[in-house]
Amino acid sequence: QVQLVESGGGLVQAGGSLRLSCVPSGLIFSIGIMGWYRQAPGKQRELVATITSIGITNYADSVKGRFAISRDNAKNTVTLQMNSLKPEDTAVYYCKATTSRGNYWGQGTQVTVSS
Repeated sequence: QVQLVESGGGLVQAGGSLRLSCVPSGLIFSIGIMGWYRQAPGKQRELVATITSIGITNYADSVKGRFAISRDNAKNTVTLQMNSLKPEDTAVYYCKATTSRGNYWGQGTQVTVSS
């Protein structure tokens, strides 16, 4: 089992920045890819960014150039630096960990961007 705890969400004005963190616990040695996903009201959950254990990253087109995902394998944390935030970035952001035993999700953290 892997447990994920997210933090760092909040309310910010358009153009501002937020930094999300995800701390895993449990069978952390089994974690491969980690990522951030988001779900806005009335919409499906979508990929924001992922990072492999060796630092290969992937981003949704909508966040390229504005968001940056990073991973500290020593501290077993993954962060999402979000800059130049837009109202359409408003959503609940979820951390996901992929392991050989399955996928695990955090409880989510709300990000609200006001115009």
